[in-house]
Amino acid sequence: MFVANNIVEVIQLMLAPGLMISACGLLLLGMNNKYSIVVNRIRVLEDEKRKLLVRSENNETALSDNVRLESITKQLEKLIYRVKLVKRAVQNYTIAVAFFILTSIFIGMSYLFEMGNLQYLITIVFLAGMLLVLAGAMFAAYEIKKGYEIIILEIEVE
Repeated sequence: MFVANNIVEVIQLMLAPGLMISACGLLLLGMNNKYSIVVNRIRVLEDEKRKLLVRSENNETALSDNVRLESITKQLEKLIYRVKLVKRAVQNYTIAVAFFILTSIFIGMSYLFEMGNLQYLITIVFLAGMLLVLAGAMFAAYEIKKGYEIIILEIEVE
C-alpha cells in the first residue's frame, strides 16, 4: 500500500509529462490555425486562377493577367509544400502527446505495481516525446521560412 509521500512523488513525476501535453496542445492549436489559413489561401488562389483561365479562354487576357497567373501557379506550389510542413509538425506534436501520455501511464504503473524496472522505458518514451516536439518545432520553423518566400513572390509581382 502507498504511503502519502509515495503518492505525492508519483503525482509530481506525472506532472512533467502532463505539462508537456499542455505545451503540445498549445502548439497544436497554433499549427491547426496556421493549417486553416494556408488551406484557405490555397482555395482563394485556386478560385482566382480559375477566373483568370476562363478569361484567357475568352481571349480577354492582358499581359498582367498572364503575369498574375504565373505568380499564382508558383505560389500554389509553395503553399502545397507549406501545408505538408504544417501537417508534419502537427503529426509530430500529436505523436509526442501520445508519448507523454504513455510516460504518465508507465510512471503510474511502475509505482502501482512496484515495477521499478520501467524506469528506462519511462525515460526513453519521455525523451522520444521531446524529440518529436523538437522535430515538430523544426517543421514549424521551416514552414515559416517558406511562408516568407511566398510573400516575397507576391510582392515581386505587384
